[in-house]
Amino acid sequence: MSRVEVPGSEPTAPRYGEASLTEVTPSILSALGVAASPNTLAVEAAGAVCLLVIDGLGWVQLRDHPDQAPFLNALATRGRAITTGFPSTTVASLGSIGTGLPPGRHGLVGYTLGLPGYERPVNLLAWGFLDGGIQVDLRAELPPEDFQPERTAFERAADTGLPVTVLGARELGGSGMTRAALRGGTFTAVYSMGDVAAMVLAALRAPRGALVYAYHPNLDVTGHIRGVDSESWALELAAVDRLAETIAERLPGGAMLAVTGDHGMVDVAEDRKVDLAGRPELLDGVRQVAGEPRARYVYAIPGAEADVLAAWRDSLGDAMWVRSRDQAIGAGWFGPVVPDRIRPRIGDVVAAAREPMGVFRRDLEGLLFRLIGHHGSLTPAELLVPFLTTKK
Repeated sequence: MSRVEVPGSEPTAPRYGEASLTEVTPSILSALGVAASPNTLAVEAAGAVCLLVIDGLGWVQLRDHPDQAPFLNALATRGRAITTGFPSTTVASLGSIGTGLPPGRHGLVGYTLGLPGYERPVNLLAWGFLDGGIQVDLRAELPPEDFQPERTAFERAADTGLPVTVLGARELGGSGMTRAALRGGTFTAVYSMGDVAAMVLAALRAPRGALVYAYHPNLDVTGHIRGVDSESWALELAAVDRLAETIAERLPGGAMLAVTGDHGMVDVAEDRKVDLAGRPELLDGVRQVAGEPRARYVYAIPGAEADVLAAWRDSLGDAMWVRSRDQAIGAGWFGPVVPDRIRPRIGDVVAAAREPMGVFRRDLEGLLFRLIGHHGSLTPAELLVPFLTTKK
């Protein structure tokens, strides 16, 4: 069953610097002997490591399905839960995995953002937006390397001579997100679960050690379409469990498998979907709405910020944590530091769902409205992900 946090005055902030996705790659690099990489998660020394990132694998959902995922749940008994950053979404999480930095530092702070100079939200997964049903590619005019200029963990590893392999679907090679967050490794396309396992094992056999990043998206896709309480999701989890077990069984001597996720998920029923088209009071004084249904950024017309904040609090304050940009930053949602160049990417109002609901723009986001599973907020069901390791 989907779980959310009992409503309260303040949510639990991500555990940056202690136990979050921000600490994953630096800890793994330290385990591989890369100097100046803090091993905050106390990862055991290894000759080679595969980091398997399962999109949509939340800690709460994993522990709720011991029969479907016996291998991963066995690892969980000696592993741990860590947090994503905020928002608990793929863009921000892969940014933190790839750079070792909180979202407020790497600047990949949401699924869609209202960026200066653009009249519509920019989708960072697609690195563009839809214009009249046609996808506009922004990689040329909004270079990912400039948008996220911090050096990635993979670049730092490659500088030491450590072979780094990045595995993902063919269309991710050269994508905006790959260039922004995961640059520095050699990209290899993979086409199936079996192919993921085979390519991981081949890369781990490098004679000088190796870091292999492998990304698998299908659990997340299934959860969005069918819901995390569906049989489809449970069966997909079983397949993911077998993938992890297959890799672990065949690890070369001295190699390690580390498994994590980028967020959990919450099912949102039809009657808990707030459509902004029918709530004009929530659009008064608003120039753009971005983010995603459970983690909304609201960009106000200059001078209307206080009124917009008050309207969203009055209408949605019982179901969402509604904060001003400064309040959300001050509460540590994005990390301890948010540089001035990053702050405008965050909405004037930040609204994070604490109940199993979401805020939608059905006229502009028809696909999102039709989905069942959603994420992005600070509830345990979304924020907590596993960090599991096993070594040959």
